[in-house]
Amino acid sequence: MTHPKVTHVGFADESNWNKGRFRSIGLVTAPLEYITPLNDKLKELLRSSNLKEFKWANLDRTRTKECCAAQKLCRFAIEKALQQLLRVDILIWDIEDSRHKLIGRDNIANLQRMYYHLFRNVLRLRWPDYAVWRLHPDEHTALNWKTVQDYLELVSTRVEPDPSLFPDDISQMRLLTEFSVKEILSVVSSEHPLLQLADLFAGLAVFSWEKSSEYKRWLSSSSKQILLLNEQTEPMELSQRTEARFRVLRQFDELCKQRKLSVSLQSSKGLRTFNPEKPINFWMYEPQHPEDKAPVRK
Repeated sequence: MTHPKVTHVGFADESNWNKGRFRSIGLVTAPLEYITPLNDKLKELLRSSNLKEFKWANLDRTRTKECCAAQKLCRFAIEKALQQLLRVDILIWDIEDSRHKLIGRDNIANLQRMYYHLFRNVLRLRWPDYAVWRLHPDEHTALNWKTVQDYLELVSTRVEPDPSLFPDDISQMRLLTEFSVKEILSVVSSEHPLLQLADLFAGLAVFSWEKSSEYKRWLSSSSKQILLLNEQTEPMELSQRTEARFRVLRQFDELCKQRKLSVSLQSSKGLRTFNPEKPINFWMYEPQHPEDKAPVRK
């Protein structure tokens, strides 16, 4: 039997999977032939900011290198996505919604289900059916991808998922064969800038939902129109970290509007893409039906 060759690659990272109200998974996907040139270009951008590795957790106004790099990475992602060289998909969920606000919620099992939903909507629906995947989660992922790797099969069965949405154990489901995933290999973020891109947008997504009301007040108070009209406004007291992230969020929002990417921020409570076919897609998960509940610990 001829073994299928990998044609597409995905890089996945999580943000706040076990803390805070909002959680997310970032997934950057691209055809295999573009991975090396994309990573090389990202390395150049990082070097131009005197940075070896970008981490969302380090983004602070006092760290000008990270601020500069974040803006360059946002512009790069939009440019390459519009050229159809890559996709950026971020799945966000709210633990205060009807699906997640449960006593004894199992965050690890729920994270597995969220990965399933993200893979189903990206690997299966946004790329060609013939795509054969290699996935690179961050080495510090909360999931045991080694266990999943042990269950890999080479031939896709192309079956519909079970109506229960997700079994308790990710290693026992048909996720990998269903999506033609040939290999899952955890990697070091510092060696893979595309994984750093996933980290940036996963963090930016959570931040945009956590700080939605504060961001809108900051945007209003810092607008040139208010300064020109000399209106009386109470100055906002922000940490240097929050202000730095507000500036990146504003630039990213402006770039998305300029390029008509259908990414909403002002009209929603955080980053959201209303047309999931767009190559920059922020998806706020909503319960699919009354029985759609997060798993609980047994």
